[in-house]
Amino acid sequence: MDDMSLKDYLAEGGMLTSPANVPPRYRAELLKLMATFVDSELAGAAGFADTINRGPGIKERIAAAKIVLEKTDNADKVLKIMGDFGADEVRYANHHPWTARLDRDADIGTRRVEHDMRLAVFNYPLEGWGDAVVMNLLMGQAVGVQMGEFVKVSYQPLAEAFRDIAPVEARHAELAHEGIGRLIAEGQSDQLQASVDYWWPRVAASFGIGNPDRFEALREMGLRHTPNAELKSAWQARAGDTLSQLGLKAA
Repeated sequence: MDDMSLKDYLAEGGMLTSPANVPPRYRAELLKLMATFVDSELAGAAGFADTINRGPGIKERIAAAKIVLEKTDNADKVLKIMGDFGADEVRYANHHPWTARLDRDADIGTRRVEHDMRLAVFNYPLEGWGDAVVMNLLMGQAVGVQMGEFVKVSYQPLAEAFRDIAPVEARHAELAHEGIGRLIAEGQSDQLQASVDYWWPRVAASFGIGNPDRFEALREMGLRHTPNAELKSAWQARAGDTLSQLGLKAA
């Protein structure tokens, strides 16, 4: 299959199945997508792990520990696929400072830091249990929207991995919803709203600013399907509705 016919094949929804039939540019973009997911999951799990013992009860601590375990497992699923492309899985998992965070008032927009490929939102520290649960809810809603994109990627093993990961991530958002409901019942609405105001713009930034030319190139490779602005709008609607149900407001 020549380059032009491969391009047409992917643009029309074709799937690639192994590193052997992946062209160089496709490989580079696929690895970037996978690294962003893996790094974000590992950084998110590392940050949330620090909050486990801040949970107000055993049920909350079990839920937090479950989230940390499953996010790490989700990262491992995708890292194994990166291993098929030559990534050193053992060194990869131990090489980056997953717990590293910036100051709470830092403002890096959508920029990455030098350590790894995590989304910018995972560079900000959590402040207490309620703050962690709010961040997990808003980011969980964002991941839910992004998963709708990920499960359609044109590299079949990755699409299959994301189909396994999607319901696990959805459950994390549900656990956060339940946790916020309990905190509101305890009279913590004001503190939770302050956390919403803090995390809303930072989670929104995780959708990026959008580059039409780059999006079109990725769309032709079957690695993207929906523009960033549409994904962000879908998240704003979903997260805004969820917050409204809880008696909180989108920032």
